[in-house]
Amino acid sequence: MLRRLEELSNLIGVSGDEGRVRRYIKAELANIDGLDMKTDAMGNLIVHKAGKGPKVMVAAHMDEVGMIVIGALDNGLIAYGQRGIDSRVVVSKRVLVGDEMIEGVIGAKAIHLQTAADRKTVLGHSELFVDIGAKDKDDALKYVKPGDRIGFATKFKRLGEKRVMGKALDDRVGCAILMQLLANDYECDFYGVFTVQEEVGLRGMYAAAYSVAPDVVIVLEGTTANDMPEVKNVGFVTKMSHGPAISFMDNATIVSPDMFKALTETANAAGIKWQPRQGTTGANDQGPAQRMRAGCKTGCISVPCRYIHSPASIADIDDIMGAYALADAFLKNKKFNEVL
Repeated sequence: MLRRLEELSNLIGVSGDEGRVRRYIKAELANIDGLDMKTDAMGNLIVHKAGKGPKVMVAAHMDEVGMIVIGALDNGLIAYGQRGIDSRVVVSKRVLVGDEMIEGVIGAKAIHLQTAADRKTVLGHSELFVDIGAKDKDDALKYVKPGDRIGFATKFKRLGEKRVMGKALDDRVGCAILMQLLANDYECDFYGVFTVQEEVGLRGMYAAAYSVAPDVVIVLEGTTANDMPEVKNVGFVTKMSHGPAISFMDNATIVSPDMFKALTETANAAGIKWQPRQGTTGANDQGPAQRMRAGCKTGCISVPCRYIHSPASIADIDDIMGAYALADAFLKNKKFNEVL
Protein backbone atom coordinates (compact mmCIF):
# COMPACT_ATOMS: atom_id res chain seq x y z
CA MET A 1 0.00 0.00 0.00
CA LEU A 2 2.86 2.42 0.73
CA ARG A 3 4.35 1.77 -2.71
CA ARG A 4 1.06 2.77 -4.26
CA LEU A 5 0.77 5.81 -2.02
CA GLU A 6 4.20 7.00 -3.15
CA GLU A 7 3.36 6.52 -6.82
CA LEU A 8 -0.04 8.18 -6.42
CA SER A 9 1.41 11.14 -4.53
CA ASN A 10 3.97 11.78 -7.26
CA LEU A 11 1.31 11.97 -9.98
CA ILE A 12 -0.18 15.34 -10.96
CA GLY A 13 -3.97 15.29 -10.87
CA VAL A 14 -5.31 18.80 -10.30
CA SER A 15 -9.11 19.09 -10.14
CA GLY A 16 -10.72 18.53 -13.54
CA ASP A 17 -7.60 16.84 -14.96
CA GLU A 18 -7.35 13.62 -12.95
CA GLY A 19 -6.55 11.37 -15.93
CA ARG A 20 -3.05 10.35 -14.85
CA VAL A 21 -4.32 9.22 -11.46
CA ARG A 22 -7.28 7.38 -12.97
CA ARG A 23 -5.09 5.55 -15.50
CA TYR A 24 -2.69 4.49 -12.76
CA ILE A 25 -5.49 3.12 -10.57
CA LYS A 26 -7.07 1.22 -13.47
CA ALA A 27 -3.74 -0.37 -14.37
CA GLU A 28 -3.07 -1.40 -10.76
CA LEU A 29 -6.54 -2.93 -10.37
CA ALA A 30 -6.56 -4.69 -13.75
CA ASN A 31 -5.27 -8.01 -12.36
CA ILE A 32 -7.86 -8.29 -9.57
CA ASP A 33 -10.60 -10.76 -10.48
CA GLY A 34 -14.24 -9.77 -10.40
CA LEU A 35 -13.90 -6.03 -10.88
CA ASP A 36 -16.01 -4.16 -13.41
CA MET A 37 -14.51 -0.73 -14.06
CA LYS A 38 -16.11 2.17 -15.86
CA THR A 39 -15.43 5.88 -16.14
CA ASP A 40 -18.45 8.18 -16.17
CA ALA A 41 -18.82 11.42 -18.13
CA MET A 42 -17.37 13.51 -15.31
CA GLY A 43 -14.31 11.29 -14.96
CA ASN A 44 -15.21 9.35 -11.82
CA LEU A 45 -13.80 5.82 -11.85
CA ILE A 46 -16.53 3.48 -10.62
CA VAL A 47 -15.31 -0.01 -9.71
CA HIS A 48 -18.01 -2.60 -9.04
CA LYS A 49 -17.39 -5.88 -7.24
CA ALA A 50 -20.77 -7.57 -7.49
CA GLY A 51 -22.14 -9.38 -4.47
CA LYS A 52 -25.26 -10.07 -2.47
CA GLY A 53 -26.53 -7.69 0.16
CA PRO A 54 -26.83 -3.93 0.45
CA LYS A 55 -25.11 -1.63 -1.99
CA VAL A 56 -22.06 -0.26 -0.15
CA MET A 57 -19.91 2.47 -1.68
CA VAL A 58 -16.44 3.33 -0.41
CA ALA A 59 -15.11 6.51 -1.98
CA ALA A 60 -11.89 8.50 -2.21
CA HIS A 61 -11.18 11.51 -4.41
CA MET A 62 -8.44 11.51 -7.03
CA ASP A 63 -7.98 15.25 -7.45
CA GLU A 64 -5.55 17.52 -5.65
CA VAL A 65 -5.40 21.26 -5.09
CA GLY A 66 -3.46 23.13 -7.73
CA MET A 67 -3.61 25.99 -10.19
CA ILE A 68 -4.69 26.67 -13.76
CA VAL A 69 -3.04 28.77 -16.46
CA ILE A 70 -5.01 31.93 -17.25
CA GLY A 71 -2.59 33.35 -19.80
CA ALA A 72 0.92 34.60 -20.49
CA LEU A 73 2.20 38.12 -19.84
CA ASP A 74 4.28 40.07 -22.35
CA ASN A 75 7.46 39.22 -20.45
CA GLY A 76 6.74 35.47 -20.60
CA LEU A 77 5.53 35.01 -17.04
CA ILE A 78 2.39 32.91 -16.51
CA ALA A 79 -0.70 34.27 -14.76
CA TYR A 80 -2.70 31.62 -12.93
CA GLY A 81 -5.92 31.03 -11.03
CA GLN A 82 -6.47 28.70 -8.09
CA ARG A 83 -8.84 27.61 -5.37
CA GLY A 84 -8.08 26.47 -1.84
CA ILE A 85 -4.35 27.23 -1.60
CA ASP A 86 -2.83 29.68 0.88
CA SER A 87 -0.69 32.14 -1.10
CA ARG A 88 1.78 32.32 1.79
CA VAL A 89 3.04 28.78 1.17
CA VAL A 90 3.66 28.82 -2.59
CA VAL A 91 6.35 31.44 -3.29
CA SER A 92 9.55 29.87 -4.71
CA LYS A 93 7.95 26.42 -5.00
CA ARG A 94 8.71 24.27 -8.05
CA VAL A 95 5.73 23.36 -10.22
CA LEU A 96 4.89 21.30 -13.30
CA VAL A 97 2.65 22.77 -16.00
CA GLY A 98 0.39 21.09 -18.57
CA ASP A 99 0.51 17.72 -20.28
CA GLU A 100 4.21 18.07 -21.06
CA MET A 101 5.08 18.67 -17.39
CA ILE A 102 6.91 21.93 -18.14
CA GLU A 103 9.02 22.88 -15.14
CA GLY A 104 8.58 26.24 -13.51
CA VAL A 105 8.75 28.13 -10.25
CA ILE A 106 6.24 30.40 -8.53
CA GLY A 107 7.75 33.85 -8.20
CA ALA A 108 7.05 37.19 -6.56
CA LYS A 109 8.65 40.60 -6.20
CA ALA A 110 12.00 40.17 -4.42
CA ILE A 111 11.97 41.23 -0.78
CA HIS A 112 14.63 43.93 -1.27
CA LEU A 113 12.33 45.57 -3.85
CA GLN A 114 9.33 45.59 -1.54
CA THR A 115 8.31 48.64 0.43
CA ALA A 116 7.91 48.53 4.20
CA ALA A 117 4.15 48.38 3.65
CA ASP A 118 4.55 45.49 1.19
CA ARG A 119 6.43 43.47 3.78
CA LYS A 120 3.58 43.79 6.27
CA THR A 121 0.97 42.37 3.91
CA VAL A 122 0.49 38.90 2.50
CA LEU A 123 1.01 38.67 -1.23
CA GLY A 124 -2.13 37.44 -2.94
CA HIS A 125 -2.18 34.99 -5.83
CA SER A 126 -2.86 37.88 -8.24
CA GLU A 127 0.58 39.25 -7.32
CA LEU A 128 2.33 35.93 -7.97
CA PHE A 129 3.23 34.25 -11.24
CA VAL A 130 4.75 31.09 -12.68
CA ASP A 131 8.10 31.45 -14.42
CA ILE A 132 8.89 28.70 -16.96
CA GLY A 133 11.95 30.49 -18.34
CA ALA A 134 10.16 31.92 -21.39
CA LYS A 135 11.62 35.10 -22.89
CA ASP A 136 8.25 36.61 -23.89
CA LYS A 137 4.55 35.83 -24.33
CA ASP A 138 4.93 34.05 -27.67
CA ASP A 139 7.72 31.91 -26.29
CA ALA A 140 5.64 30.96 -23.24
CA LEU A 141 2.65 29.97 -25.36
CA LYS A 142 4.80 27.50 -27.29
CA TYR A 143 4.91 25.40 -24.13
CA VAL A 144 1.75 26.13 -22.16
CA LYS A 145 -1.77 27.31 -22.93
CA PRO A 146 -4.73 28.71 -21.01
CA GLY A 147 -6.49 25.90 -19.17
CA ASP A 148 -3.34 23.88 -18.48
CA ARG A 149 -3.19 22.65 -14.90
CA ILE A 150 -0.29 23.51 -12.61
CA GLY A 151 0.75 21.04 -9.92
CA PHE A 152 3.45 21.07 -7.29
CA ALA A 153 6.65 19.17 -8.14
CA THR A 154 7.08 17.67 -4.66
CA LYS A 155 8.49 14.14 -4.48
CA PHE A 156 7.23 11.63 -1.90
CA LYS A 157 9.69 10.72 0.86
CA ARG A 158 9.84 8.67 4.04
CA LEU A 159 10.55 10.76 7.13
CA GLY A 160 12.08 8.68 9.88
CA GLU A 161 10.56 5.28 10.60
CA LYS A 162 6.88 6.12 10.82
CA ARG A 163 6.06 9.16 8.72
CA VAL A 164 5.78 10.10 5.07
CA MET A 165 5.88 13.43 3.26
CA GLY A 166 4.37 14.23 -0.10
CA LYS A 167 1.93 16.37 -1.97
CA ALA A 168 -1.73 15.43 -2.42
CA LEU A 169 -1.92 13.12 0.58
CA ASP A 170 -5.42 14.60 0.62
CA ASP A 171 -6.61 12.34 -0.86
CA ARG A 172 -4.16 9.94 -2.46
CA VAL A 173 -3.97 8.29 0.95
CA GLY A 174 -7.67 7.45 0.60
CA CYS A 175 -7.12 6.17 -2.94
CA ALA A 176 -4.34 3.84 -1.79
CA ILE A 177 -6.52 2.45 1.00
CA LEU A 178 -9.48 1.93 -1.32
CA MET A 179 -7.33 0.10 -3.86
CA GLN A 180 -6.27 -2.30 -1.11
CA LEU A 181 -9.89 -2.85 -0.02
CA LEU A 182 -10.91 -3.76 -3.57
CA ALA A 183 -8.61 -6.78 -3.43
CA ASN A 184 -10.72 -8.21 -0.59
CA ASP A 185 -14.08 -9.97 -0.63
CA TYR A 186 -17.00 -8.64 1.43
CA GLU A 187 -20.60 -9.79 1.82
CA CYS A 188 -22.21 -6.85 0.08
CA ASP A 189 -22.63 -5.34 -3.36
CA PHE A 190 -19.39 -3.36 -3.24
CA TYR A 191 -18.60 -0.20 -5.17
CA GLY A 192 -15.21 1.45 -4.93
CA VAL A 193 -15.53 4.95 -6.36
CA PHE A 194 -12.61 7.24 -7.12
CA THR A 195 -14.16 10.67 -7.53
CA VAL A 196 -13.10 13.84 -9.33
CA GLN A 197 -13.31 17.55 -8.50
CA GLU A 198 -13.80 17.10 -4.76
CA GLU A 199 -11.49 20.00 -4.00
CA VAL A 200 -13.57 22.46 -6.03
CA GLY A 201 -17.02 21.74 -4.61
CA LEU A 202 -17.48 17.96 -4.21
CA ARG A 203 -18.67 17.90 -7.81
CA GLY A 204 -17.81 14.39 -8.94
CA MET A 205 -19.71 12.70 -6.12
CA TYR A 206 -23.00 14.21 -7.23
CA ALA A 207 -22.82 12.22 -10.46
CA ALA A 208 -21.33 9.09 -8.89
CA ALA A 209 -23.88 8.85 -6.08
CA TYR A 210 -26.77 9.42 -8.47
CA SER A 211 -25.48 6.67 -10.75
CA VAL A 212 -24.70 4.06 -8.09
CA ALA A 213 -27.60 4.88 -5.72
CA PRO A 214 -25.83 3.33 -2.70
CA ASP A 215 -27.42 2.30 0.58
CA VAL A 216 -24.30 3.13 2.61
CA VAL A 217 -21.28 5.30 1.80
CA ILE A 218 -17.93 5.39 3.59
CA VAL A 219 -15.61 8.20 2.54
CA LEU A 220 -11.85 7.77 2.96
CA GLU A 221 -10.12 11.11 3.37
CA GLY A 222 -6.93 12.89 4.33
CA THR A 223 -7.87 15.59 6.82
CA THR A 224 -6.31 18.42 8.79
CA ALA A 225 -3.97 17.65 11.67
CA ASN A 226 -3.58 21.00 13.37
CA ASP A 227 -1.61 19.83 16.41
CA MET A 228 0.64 22.87 16.43
CA PRO A 229 2.33 24.18 19.62
CA GLU A 230 0.20 27.33 19.90
CA VAL A 231 -3.13 25.59 19.20
CA LYS A 232 -5.40 24.50 22.03
CA ASN A 233 -6.61 20.92 22.05
CA VAL A 234 -10.10 21.68 20.76
CA GLY A 235 -8.57 23.35 17.71
CA PHE A 236 -6.43 20.40 16.71
CA VAL A 237 -9.19 18.91 14.52
CA THR A 238 -7.05 15.76 14.58
CA LYS A 239 -3.65 14.78 15.96
CA MET A 240 -1.03 12.80 14.10
CA SER A 241 -0.13 9.39 15.53
CA HIS A 242 -3.45 9.12 17.39
CA GLY A 243 -5.11 6.84 14.87
CA PRO A 244 -7.66 7.45 12.12
CA ALA A 245 -10.33 10.08 12.74
CA ILE A 246 -14.05 9.32 12.69
CA SER A 247 -16.36 12.19 11.79
CA PHE A 248 -19.63 13.03 13.52
CA MET A 249 -20.23 16.27 11.59
CA ASP A 250 -18.68 18.61 9.05
CA ASN A 251 -19.78 21.61 7.03
CA ALA A 252 -21.78 19.48 4.58
CA THR A 253 -22.86 16.46 6.64
CA ILE A 254 -24.30 15.44 9.97
CA VAL A 255 -23.41 11.79 10.46
CA SER A 256 -26.24 9.72 11.89
CA PRO A 257 -25.60 8.55 15.47
CA ASP A 258 -25.95 4.90 14.45
CA MET A 259 -23.22 5.27 11.80
CA PHE A 260 -20.87 7.02 14.23
CA LYS A 261 -21.58 4.26 16.76
CA ALA A 262 -21.00 1.49 14.20
CA LEU A 263 -17.62 2.92 13.21
CA THR A 264 -16.42 3.58 16.76
CA GLU A 265 -17.61 0.16 17.98
CA THR A 266 -15.77 -1.45 15.07
CA ALA A 267 -12.55 0.34 16.03
CA ASN A 268 -12.88 -0.55 19.71
CA ALA A 269 -13.67 -4.21 19.03
CA ALA A 270 -10.68 -4.54 16.70
CA GLY A 271 -8.31 -2.72 19.06
CA ILE A 272 -7.76 0.08 16.56
CA LYS A 273 -6.69 3.39 18.07
CA TRP A 274 -8.99 6.15 16.82
CA GLN A 275 -9.97 9.75 17.50
CA PRO A 276 -13.01 11.90 16.78
CA ARG A 277 -12.55 14.50 14.10
CA GLN A 278 -13.09 17.50 16.36
CA GLY A 279 -13.52 20.24 13.76
CA THR A 280 -16.89 20.64 12.09
CA THR A 281 -15.72 22.96 9.31
CA GLY A 282 -14.63 21.78 5.88
CA ALA A 283 -16.51 19.20 3.87
CA ASN A 284 -16.00 16.05 1.84
CA ASP A 285 -17.85 13.70 -0.49
CA GLN A 286 -20.22 12.58 2.26
CA GLY A 287 -22.32 15.69 1.65
CA PRO A 288 -23.56 15.08 -1.89
CA ALA A 289 -23.72 11.30 -1.33
CA GLN A 290 -25.97 11.69 1.71
CA ARG A 291 -28.45 13.94 -0.09
CA MET A 292 -28.65 12.24 -3.48
CA ARG A 293 -31.89 10.58 -4.63
CA ALA A 294 -33.70 9.32 -1.50
CA GLY A 295 -30.59 9.77 0.66
CA CYS A 296 -28.27 7.24 2.28
CA LYS A 297 -26.25 6.65 5.42
CA THR A 298 -22.71 8.03 5.28
CA GLY A 299 -19.59 7.91 7.40
CA CYS A 300 -16.05 9.19 7.04
CA ILE A 301 -12.71 7.69 8.07
CA SER A 302 -9.86 10.19 7.83
CA VAL A 303 -6.09 10.03 8.02
CA PRO A 304 -4.65 13.04 9.90
CA CYS A 305 -2.28 15.01 7.65
CA ARG A 306 -0.33 18.10 8.60
CA TYR A 307 -0.16 20.98 6.10
CA ILE A 308 -2.84 19.80 3.66
CA HIS A 309 -3.57 21.98 0.62
CA SER A 310 0.09 22.94 0.40
CA PRO A 311 3.14 21.78 -1.60
CA ALA A 312 3.98 19.14 1.04
CA SER A 313 2.03 17.40 3.78
CA ILE A 314 3.00 14.79 6.36
CA ALA A 315 1.16 11.70 7.59
CA ASP A 316 1.86 8.88 10.04
CA ILE A 317 2.13 5.36 8.61
CA ASP A 318 0.36 3.84 11.61
CA ASP A 319 -2.57 6.22 11.09
CA ILE A 320 -2.76 5.16 7.45
CA MET A 321 -2.71 1.46 8.30
CA GLY A 322 -5.24 2.08 11.07
CA ALA A 323 -7.63 3.71 8.61
CA TYR A 324 -7.33 0.71 6.31
CA ALA A 325 -7.87 -1.72 9.21
CA LEU A 326 -10.97 0.19 10.35
CA ALA A 327 -12.57 0.27 6.90
CA ASP A 328 -11.75 -3.41 6.37
CA ALA A 329 -13.23 -4.43 9.73
CA PHE A 330 -16.38 -2.37 9.13
CA LEU A 331 -16.95 -4.17 5.83
CA LYS A 332 -15.81 -7.62 6.97
CA ASN A 333 -18.06 -7.57 10.04
CA LYS A 334 -21.02 -6.30 8.00
CA LYS A 335 -21.49 -3.33 10.31
CA PHE A 336 -23.26 -1.57 7.45
CA ASN A 337 -26.30 -3.73 8.27
CA GLU A 338 -26.60 -1.95 11.62
CA VAL A 339 -27.31 1.41 10.00
CA LEU A 340 -29.97 0.28 7.52
